[in-house]
Amino acid sequence: MDITVGTVFLSEVVGTAMLLLLGGGVVANVVLAKNKGEGGGWLLINFGWGLAVFAGVTVAYASGAHLNPAVTLGIVTSGATEFAPGVPVDAFSILAYIGAQMIGAILGAGLVYLAYKKHFDATADPALKLAVFSTGPEIRSYGWNLVTEIIGTFVLVFVVLGFGRAGDGELESPAGLAALGALPVALLVVAIGASLGGPTGYAINPARDLGPRIAHALLPIRGKGSSDWSYSWVPVAGPLIGGGLAGLASTALLPIV
Repeated sequence: MDITVGTVFLSEVVGTAMLLLLGGGVVANVVLAKNKGEGGGWLLINFGWGLAVFAGVTVAYASGAHLNPAVTLGIVTSGATEFAPGVPVDAFSILAYIGAQMIGAILGAGLVYLAYKKHFDATADPALKLAVFSTGPEIRSYGWNLVTEIIGTFVLVFVVLGFGRAGDGELESPAGLAALGALPVALLVVAIGASLGGPTGYAINPARDLGPRIAHALLPIRGKGSSDWSYSWVPVAGPLIGGGLAGLASTALLPIV
């Protein structure tokens, strides 16, 4: 059965909102004051983001659950002709996916703020408040931070495409993450965070970083400080480059068998 672009748009909004609600939520639980998870550390955040991907992918099955402009771009550069049955790869559908992902990310971040409103108020450090919404480097070096994001996103999109191609040249499911089942993708995100996430916090998704950063700038968060716009281009450009390169590489390195 063909899927309409409207269905794709709604699916991506819902899935990305779920991703950011649970992903941003685990960061808020760990870093904001007077939380039961306060001080839970990197591993809790890492596994929380993996499970957030699991939930987001599960509810965005109709669109293929890209939830990430880098994934969308990687599918384009891999030479795919459809994002989903009846949804061709063209400028309109690309904009629909990416627009929905951005809207969903902003909505999900806003829900995190509502859930943790009193804890944002109780936290003095504005950097911790920003960390709930967006990523930042441990050592600020824009060029090397960009390289880290390119590599991490390349791994994400390349392995996702590998999942989709393994042993089956005629997938009938929508292209993207939901075609694989949610669990392998969630474990992949945990692996990337554990292995490559230390330098920059592994945005590996432009919508995941830029959407919540916009929400941070707009929301009436007490004592929130700067949204760090000087860094904001890195978690957008890096994932887009990495995702696009992964799609191109897949055409030669991931033959359909």
